[in-house]
Amino acid sequence: MSSTNGQVIRCKAAVAWEAGKPMVIEEVEVAPPQKMEVRIKILFTSLCHTDVYFWEAKGQNPVFPRILGHEAGGVVESVGEGVTDLQPGDHVLPVFTGECKECAHCKSEESNMCDLLRINTDRGVMLHDQKSRFSINGKPVFHFVGTSTFSEYTVVHVGCLAKINPLAPLDKVCVLSCGISTGLGATLNVAKPKKGSSVAVFGLGAVGLAAAEGARIAGASRIIGVDLNANRFELAKKFGVTEFVNPKDYKKPVQEVIAELTNGGVDRSVECTGHIDAMISAFECVHDGWGVAVLVGVPHKEAVFKTSPLNVLNERTLKGTFFGNYKPRSDIPSVVEKYMNKELELEKFITHEVSFSEINKAFDLMLKGEGLRCIIRMDA
Repeated sequence: MSSTNGQVIRCKAAVAWEAGKPMVIEEVEVAPPQKMEVRIKILFTSLCHTDVYFWEAKGQNPVFPRILGHEAGGVVESVGEGVTDLQPGDHVLPVFTGECKECAHCKSEESNMCDLLRINTDRGVMLHDQKSRFSINGKPVFHFVGTSTFSEYTVVHVGCLAKINPLAPLDKVCVLSCGISTGLGATLNVAKPKKGSSVAVFGLGAVGLAAAEGARIAGASRIIGVDLNANRFELAKKFGVTEFVNPKDYKKPVQEVIAELTNGGVDRSVECTGHIDAMISAFECVHDGWGVAVLVGVPHKEAVFKTSPLNVLNERTLKGTFFGNYKPRSDIPSVVEKYMNKELELEKFITHEVSFSEINKAFDLMLKGEGLRCIIRMDA
């Protein structure tokens, strides 16, 4: 048992006090884990665009003060009542969605959309008692998607923790707890391209490049990257992208351009931007008879998808995916093993590193569109 077991821990956390304002490193109190909860020491965290989106709070309910962060790696410090499959010292990746292992979704081989622990961006408290485990001077500081990894210690529901190989370097595999797994799984688990096939990836940010990496691993012979930013094309070659299409370079719709390049359309497409026009293009650019398009990007809630029903009747398939169809507890440990056996390359996704005290610099880099993933070292 650790000396802090059952005790309140005082530690540093980056607190977002209000929308769009720089985060402040504060001393927070982190309560012990309650029933089915685990308190973990975060060693490395990384910044994902979702953190920036909810920090800006332009399109959703502002929940402040809040501790953001959801891509991370850490070590279990203590466990609450009822937790049997984790113990202090275990290496874990916290995940923004969960796997209770009891609901219909968790028992289904096809779904990862757990009824109990599915992502809830508005909830700032723990499920057990609807209270926060974080406080400053007795006043609550809210959680974010059940993870809140921008803190030296955090409390997470056991169903949102993937227990991983303790030999895996946490400063690399932490990026698997959100964006990279989302793109990778969209290709490997949902699009499922065959060896020698063609794949179009719309949007060459971190998630799109992870989708391209999935196509590379699957043995696709043509991986077409589609992006409005030509500066992304050179980097994308490292992820297996073989050719590039910038829609701005053509007068006709990009789906027509791709169909011409591929003798009728690509075998698979993966859409990672969330823009409705790109979603429609991604669907309409797949080959009739067998083409499959997978939507990954999250659209504006008012967006409407419009296409001719004939595109479906002509045997094109449209699919959606959430977190790459990975179940956090059951599947993410095996994705870590893909990295450990050198099948999956993660280093190329990590373009920057900052100390915890420089966390606002990571936000600046993302807002400028520089790099892919910035690792934040908690001990520095």
